[in-house]
Amino acid sequence: MGKIFYIMGKSASGKDRIYSLLAAHKELNLKTLVLYTTRPMRAGEVDGKNYYFTDDKKLKEFRRNGCLIEARAYHTVHGIWTYFTADDGQVDLGRSDYLGIGTLDSFVKMKKYYGEDAVCPVYIQVEDGERLSRALKREREQANPKYEEMCRRFIADQSDFSEENILRAGIWKRFQNIDLETCVQEIVNYVKSMQQ
Repeated sequence: MGKIFYIMGKSASGKDRIYSLLAAHKELNLKTLVLYTTRPMRAGEVDGKNYYFTDDKKLKEFRRNGCLIEARAYHTVHGIWTYFTADDGQVDLGRSDYLGIGTLDSFVKMKKYYGEDAVCPVYIQVEDGERLSRALKREREQANPKYEEMCRRFIADQSDFSEENILRAGIWKRFQNIDLETCVQEIVNYVKSMQQ
């Protein structure tokens, strides 16, 4: 039985970078689970690799067909952005292990859909001051920085990823992203141990 290794953490904790490094790690042989979003693409993102960038019409189609696993709508300063996971044929746990990325809420819904033993948490932590610094640096690199949205996400993460919510979701292991290389190696060792 395959597993889905599901990366979570507050904004600017390094989730996307860690995801890309793990996805490229040949020894782990993880297939990527690509989520959908209605938000605009950021600089450097690729459709079908980072996300499937889509619209509300596609979301409604998955919902209507009973293929929507989970969806999260965020009321941003730029309108409603939805992120969602669909049973679109990407996952075959009888054949492969997968790498996914999302929130605590989406992790819980993935466990409910695929089974408690099939979805393994990979929770990334970074000290809040460092996260804020990283978020500001990333936003400054955008063609049209959205500082207000960056601040909204930072504040929302404080309650979304409360200690109570982390424990309720069944997160028992955490990975500190102080040094990226060390953090990734710890996750690689964890994934290997779960694949045996």
